Formats: sequence, C-alpha cells, structure tokens
Amino acid sequence: MVPAAEKQKGFRGGYLLTDRATGKGISISLWETEADMKASETSGYLQEQIAKFGGLFAGPPIREAFEVSAHLVK
Repeated sequence: MVPAAEKQKGFRGGYLLTDRATGKGISISLWETEADMKASETSGYLQEQIAKFGGLFAGPPIREAFEVSAHLVK
C-alpha cells in the first residue's frame, strides 16, 4: 500500500492506529491539499486500496475528512 500511496500527487504520509484488545483500527492519510485528497478518491486509487484489504474489515470503512489544525512534534 505504501508504494502506491507515495505515487499519489500530494500524499504526505499516514498512520495506522490499532486497538489490539478490540481489533478496531483507524487509518489516517495526510495530503498536501484537499484537492489532492479528493483526487485520490475519484481516481479509483482509494477504492483499489480498500479492495486489497476488504477481507480484513468487519464492515465497510467509514470515511471522514478533517483539516489538520495543529501539528506537534518533539
């Protein structure tokens, strides 16, 4: 998944957060612009990535978009 993501215009990184006790996970991708994020959704890239891991999901993924309002790095 990472090599394909890195080829997408505006892709800046991502995180996969997992709760080992419940098996729940959250995937966060970071994009340069909202337009770049939306282009990844309409180009078929996102659907292709979801299909690769579809067997691991208990249900269809829920997609939400948020703007980064603060970034703290030590």
